[in-house]
Amino acid sequence: MTKKDINERRFRRAAEDAKTAEQALITPQTSDPAYKLAYRDTDFLLREELRPVRFQLELLKPEMLLDEANIGSTFVMYGSARIPEPSKAQEKIDSAKTPQEKRIAENLAAKSKYYEEARKLAHIASNCEQTEDGKRQFVVCSGGGPSIMEAANRGAHEAGKESIGLNIVLPHEQAPNEYVTPHLSFQFHYFALRKMHFLLRARAIAVFPGGFGTFDEFFELLTLIQTGKMEPVPILLYGKDFWTKVVDLEALADEGTVSHKDLDLFTMVETAEEGWDIVRDYYELDCD
Repeated sequence: MTKKDINERRFRRAAEDAKTAEQALITPQTSDPAYKLAYRDTDFLLREELRPVRFQLELLKPEMLLDEANIGSTFVMYGSARIPEPSKAQEKIDSAKTPQEKRIAENLAAKSKYYEEARKLAHIASNCEQTEDGKRQFVVCSGGGPSIMEAANRGAHEAGKESIGLNIVLPHEQAPNEYVTPHLSFQFHYFALRKMHFLLRARAIAVFPGGFGTFDEFFELLTLIQTGKMEPVPILLYGKDFWTKVVDLEALADEGTVSHKDLDLFTMVETAEEGWDIVRDYYELDCD
């Protein structure tokens, strides 16, 4: 008689029952959507009442896969989806059809240097990727889209290292950039869950010039740290001329709605090397 393993599973796995269900006889009863296994019924999962379940799935899937990939912490990079890489900046200007379009194209072209700085910063961070307790530290993470996000993933790719992309479904076409590591490329429906995943593993964050999305991510980050919901991490704010022009944070402090010490939560920087020096010194890393 075969000895029974006390640890042997006693119930069939969901995947096994799903496969068995696919072989069911076709009858009026089995053909109705009501007969589908709940976890295989997409229409059911998309019902309004199932939003809490979808929240949980969108929280769990990236968390579990990142854990399985042995990613302990990340270096997150926020920034515009519109700033061109330097080699394509003039092309944007030349294709402008009106004086206003040309002025905007020239403004974006002037910021193309930050594409290069993001790429270099990601390259440096990836070359300094640490491993502690079997977990990889400082893995580059971006929003997975074009422009500054692409530069971040590109820098890691050129260093021969993996990187994460947290993309989101938008009404207009939005696809991951080609440099995101495929098995670390995630797609979100909920902005809230996407932003949570940006910060769950973040140990350093670089914020480059950007629009509403970048502002949203940057100010939520400041709020979380200011209120004590999140422990401080190095926050590198790239582009002093841009940020002091578009938002007067000193005036905010002078008005008393934030304190002047809150402005110490981030550091203005311009170059990849300058930003990495801050992160390296903060964590006393032994790599350049």
